[in-house]
Amino acid sequence: MIGIDITSVDRIKRMYEKFGIRAYEKFLNPKEIELVKKPETAAGFWAAKEAASKAIGTGIGAACGFHDIKISKSELGAPLIKYKKRVRKAFNIKDSHLSITHDAGFVIAVVVNSLKK
Repeated sequence: MIGIDITSVDRIKRMYEKFGIRAYEKFLNPKEIELVKKPETAAGFWAAKEAASKAIGTGIGAACGFHDIKISKSELGAPLIKYKKRVRKAFNIKDSHLSITHDAGFVIAVVVNSLKK
């Protein structure tokens, strides 16, 4: 299953300027917030979570919210993604892979899930 999302960096930057850290707390957990050093990173995490929710066919909502998806980084700095156990079980997810790219004020994220047989 594949999900993709595009997000404007400026949109996330304006949210932060208006609401401060509360803007990030709506879609990021404390460990993810620690990783955010610039708006591009926050926008990448937003796009990644949106793409992850689309990869299971629901979008962000009751079945899978922003806080049901965790983003971290590998030792080499590559983005990693993991759904909460409840979501993995409900949607039969075996593995998840994430790619994020930034260009010209936009961020695109792609999530690919492999399913258990």
